Amino acid sequence: MGRLGISIYPDRMGIDETKEYIKLASKYGFKRIFTSLLQIKGDQEQVVNRFKDLIEYGKSLGMDTMVDMNPRLFDQLGVSYDNLKFFHDIGAWAIRLDEGFTGMEEARMTHNPYGLKVEVNMSRGTHYIDQIMDYSPDRSNLIGSHNFYPQRYTGLGMEYFKKTSQQYRNHNLNTAAFVNAPSGSVGPWPLQEGMVSLEEHRGQSLFTQIMHMKMLGLIDDILISNAGVSEEDLKIASEAFNMTMPTFHVIPTTTMSDLEHKIIFESQHTYRGDHSDYVLRSTMTRVWYRDEDVPANNTVPIKKGDVLLMNNDYAQYKAETQIALQDLDNNGRINVVGHIAPEDEMILDTLQPWSDFKMIEK
Repeated sequence: MGRLGISIYPDRMGIDETKEYIKLASKYGFKRIFTSLLQIKGDQEQVVNRFKDLIEYGKSLGMDTMVDMNPRLFDQLGVSYDNLKFFHDIGAWAIRLDEGFTGMEEARMTHNPYGLKVEVNMSRGTHYIDQIMDYSPDRSNLIGSHNFYPQRYTGLGMEYFKKTSQQYRNHNLNTAAFVNAPSGSVGPWPLQEGMVSLEEHRGQSLFTQIMHMKMLGLIDDILISNAGVSEEDLKIASEAFNMTMPTFHVIPTTTMSDLEHKIIFESQHTYRGDHSDYVLRSTMTRVWYRDEDVPANNTVPIKKGDVLLMNNDYAQYKAETQIALQDLDNNGRINVVGHIAPEDEMILDTLQPWSDFKMIEK
């Protein structure tokens, strides 16, 4: 079972404010904390004083903290890859290597006596993870996560994201990626246009980002990259992450009847496996509601993303639920009862045949 995470930036938020944020996230089931040492100034003592209290506070609430590092910071802090006591002393659960070494160092780090996880950068691609594997790491201490990208149009493309994520899945390693919360006001850098791993997620709702990331089936842990996120967004993230099946929002038509509302929003739907290029079919509703009266209602031309219900005039198909995958003519036997919320279209596009799914009213 994957875990939800937040990010904290102690140099940009006060200690007390950061603790309140950690406490609020814990309330909604968040279990991981990301923080970055890449922007810090100073020596070991200064870093310990700044981070240890927050990391220990998170730990008291059942939250594990990973700290983002690169080889230059090892030198700055006087830390060696074969002696990770510094990270143990500040209470870190994992060390994330933003740039990494040659593969040998990463593998040796996984054999540390403190049980520290070594989190490597999945977005590097190439054969980086295979190089690490060549040096026989302790796999129980090796995990991966993608970068996030604050500048618009610089996030990972879908195919590259899938390819690099699969490299880690092939080794049965825990994976993580970042999403952006619209309400989040704090990041590690002055510029932030949405700190996402996947470029397709930039500008999307938090619910959609998390649901879509889950549906890709490649990522275990999902972390919100920006800090200062509202309680409402933390709640939305928790609900989306813990939903047991793909779920998307539907905007009902003004003409939707009570029966149509019940069929669409109270049913558990299944994407029929022998699928069409034109409509997604959920056929069990025609069995459950075969004795109901479904009169013709709003039989307008059909647009891609419309939610459809077959009416009385469609004989044995009466009460079958469908979702239009293309614009279609309407022969008068199909009621247009709603439309997939625009921000959830990528969820619809990712849904696989034989998947169960739910629709909720927007």
